Amino acid sequence: MPVLLHTCCAPCSASVIEWLLINNYQPTLYFFNPNIFPKNEYEIRKNELLRYAQTLKLSAVDDDYNHTHWLVQIAGYEREPERGQRCAICFKIRMMATATQAHKLAIPTFATTLASSRWKNIEQINTAGTAAAERFENMSFLAKNWRTNGLADRRAQLLKENKFYNQQYCGCEFSVRKEKTV
Repeated sequence: MPVLLHTCCAPCSASVIEWLLINNYQPTLYFFNPNIFPKNEYEIRKNELLRYAQTLKLSAVDDDYNHTHWLVQIAGYEREPERGQRCAICFKIRMMATATQAHKLAIPTFATTLASSRWKNIEQINTAGTAAAERFENMSFLAKNWRTNGLADRRAQLLKENKFYNQQYCGCEFSVRKEKTV
């Protein structure tokens, strides 16, 4: 079954892609992450994911990077904590773009690797994905907790095996955790 998989980075994507392939899905990877800052960080994450897709012989769609537009959309929520309203808006933006891309490609199902991150609120992600799917006829969102059933451990294994670049924050400048001073 074809599925458009919104991907945020190679480390979060690897175990999800593996699960999809084992369970008879044919994923097309979709990289749309206007939240990632700075641009160099965006390029590193994108290139790492595209390199991995190439090793698996999977198709990948690289969408436009427009961080300025993303900043306008989340304006007023910059000081929100992780898992707060800023994140919910960000998920809505990215899930709507994913549903739109799935519709353009005539892929009836989409999913996201965002639900693999321990830093993210799965309810927010699933709400955004379900709402985006409802905007299109015959579209469904594959809501799955990619942290369970050994997938988090498999993520760590694949990260090491593939020597992925492993970022230490979700992507936006507002999610960078301040180092504690002693």
